[in-house]
Amino acid sequence: MSAKGDSVSTVSEAFASTYADARERFRAAAGARGADSVEQVHPQARGPEGEALAIDVARIGRLDAPGLLVVSSGTHGVEGFCGSGIQVALLQDDAVARALDRAGCELALVHAVNPYGFAHLRRVNEDNIDLNRNFRDFSQPIAPNPAYAEVHDFIVPNTWPAGADTEQALGAYLAKHGAARLQAAVTIGQYEFPDGLFYGGAAPAWSNVTLRNFFHTHGAGRARLGWIDIHTGLGPAGHGEKIYSGPDDPARLARTRAWFGADVTSFYAGSSSSAAVTGSVSAAAIDACPAVDYAGIGLEFGTVPLEHAMQALRADQYLFKHPDAPAPLRAAIKRALRDAFYFDTDEWKGMVYGQARVAVFQALQGLSEAA
Repeated sequence: MSAKGDSVSTVSEAFASTYADARERFRAAAGARGADSVEQVHPQARGPEGEALAIDVARIGRLDAPGLLVVSSGTHGVEGFCGSGIQVALLQDDAVARALDRAGCELALVHAVNPYGFAHLRRVNEDNIDLNRNFRDFSQPIAPNPAYAEVHDFIVPNTWPAGADTEQALGAYLAKHGAARLQAAVTIGQYEFPDGLFYGGAAPAWSNVTLRNFFHTHGAGRARLGWIDIHTGLGPAGHGEKIYSGPDDPARLARTRAWFGADVTSFYAGSSSSAAVTGSVSAAAIDACPAVDYAGIGLEFGTVPLEHAMQALRADQYLFKHPDAPAPLRAAIKRALRDAFYFDTDEWKGMVYGQARVAVFQALQGLSEAA
């Protein structure tokens, strides 16, 4: 791929149909670009065909630069199809390489933060943990989420399709409280129901430890750090919302908007399509690099309406609780989940890459101007 001819069909070729294919394309693109690459292989989990699962990192540009831009994919497993394709396209894009040279920065691409979920078509990891709720201080008491406890019994069904009584309970809740309250109750994160949705875990997951080690090694000595964590599933189809990712800190939010644009939203201010979350992955950078000038976003690309995505997650959670479900039902649920978080069309891939590419250019400009 080159800057002079980025057609949608060419961009589309950067996207893969399986985790194994995505990993192969990423490693090949990193090699072709001459990246400094390293893999962290999962010590226990394996892929559906018994293949190794890993977090792969490719570093290009000036590796000792004071400014570092990180682009990560697959924090939420199945969302990795989008993020991986964007990362491969970035590696193949000569205009990105030239912008990186002009900025005098390093670009680190962290591929498949949650390789188990990516490979097995789950949003969560091998322990049913939502990694974007796992980055918290587990030495401190964890406050309960009574709002989730109120909905758990009907939001995680015991049959699929869910029974009439379960759907009636869901409908009654929506009629009384509305969709926004349901979204907040479920997605803010919970730590009491290991078989539930948006479960944050009881200890740091392997991906958590691995990502923190990456930032300790490659981020702590920098002056400036930008982070784009790619997600899908919220908002209008193909639209990329730049959601501030970091603590409730006005100075960091202002810096993030200065680097990424005034359209950066914040769930602290109620301007984001995302509910406020606990245990956000941004803590990996904030904790490891407290003295660094930080600006980070979750780049969230829309797919299906929220209620459709939630139905896909509910069905997948049924599978988690019922591993003996019939193979045809399992295949249908997995297909529906993938389709809810990834649009396998040239048009959508072109839209998401174009917006991700702009965000990278914005970040590199911000890192350069802050020097």
